[in-house]
Amino acid sequence: MRAWVDGRLLEDPDAPAVRVSDHGFTVGDGVFEAVKVVEGRPFALTRHLARLEASAAGLGLPHPDLDVVRRGVADVLGARHLALGRLRITYTGGVAPLGSGRDDNPPTLVVVADLLPPSPPTTSVVTVPWPRNERGALAGLKTTSYAENVVALAHAHGLGATEGIFANIAGHVCEGTGSNVFYVVDGQLRTPPLSTGCLAGISRALLLEWYGAREVPDPVQVLAEADEVFLVSTTRDVQAVERCDGRELRAPGPVTEECRAMWSEREAADVDP
Repeated sequence: MRAWVDGRLLEDPDAPAVRVSDHGFTVGDGVFEAVKVVEGRPFALTRHLARLEASAAGLGLPHPDLDVVRRGVADVLGARHLALGRLRITYTGGVAPLGSGRDDNPPTLVVVADLLPPSPPTTSVVTVPWPRNERGALAGLKTTSYAENVVALAHAHGLGATEGIFANIAGHVCEGTGSNVFYVVDGQLRTPPLSTGCLAGISRALLLEWYGAREVPDPVQVLAEADEVFLVSTTRDVQAVERCDGRELRAPGPVTEECRAMWSEREAADVDP
């Protein structure tokens, strides 16, 4: 692992680097991006940085200097060649009092690079009993306030699954704890629209552009009828679901296989689509 904090590449990535009073640490007041690294190059970095800007604006943080972020990315990737890796870019409210209120200190910017183990080709999911609030202040933002996802994922693991799927308050399919959901009904590929409160995933957007799908606010029960289900994310690419709430599925199905093949082809053709 290599770590860069506020303009400085750390000699020891395990050394203390962020103040204990940093608002990202104390109250989760921060945003982040996870970026896939392929042969030493960040994939879709421009899109990730645009979403970092949007999340920061949604949280009310100062506009991040993207040139500085890119320097941090270059520094951590230049320190070690990663054939397959992951960048984590974290941008927080900086040092603040031990409470919800912010101070006028500058934000904290951290970039970390590490190995990324290949994802298995298939996975299993369960719907979790807690809804996403599609009308909440953080809906659609990629923030460091991830405790809800931690609890939901632990619940899924306890049931023998590797990902948990949220419905929203309206009862529609929303998203996974760290993924977007696609599914096939009557031969039609569908995915929840952003109005359900799901994250505007980079992989989701690329697949919609490259392959296409209908964005439908379906009730979560549709997953019990779907012919195919798959997940997309930075770390998963296109990952087929072999079991959903205990129901066995063909994995990968024909549509999933087409999406997976298209993803591999397009990713190899352009590192920053």
